[in-house]
Amino acid sequence: VPMYLMLSKLTERGRDRVKHDPDRIGQVNLEIEDQGCKVVSQYALLGRYDFATIIEAPDNARMSRLAIDLGARGTIETETLPAEPTDEFISAMKAN
Repeated sequence: VPMYLMLSKLTERGRDRVKHDPDRIGQVNLEIEDQGCKVVSQYALLGRYDFATIIEAPDNARMSRLAIDLGARGTIETETLPAEPTDEFISAMKAN
């Protein structure tokens, strides 16, 4: 199953929402699952981004739709990157 790293930055509206309802983060993760994807792990960050989320999605199209749907809410801005396990990367580098 393809994996993706979604880096998220809260908007002003998003910061207010999380401040008053931090459980909303878990609710959004359930909504991600309702869209056929799975949150594998998630981390709160300090710095340029507020969250790093590892997501399994069936394909790029589904992940793209998820990113657009989340961003359209106006509470986060995202950057999504395909992620490959390092053992698969190493195998690919060794292949002729």
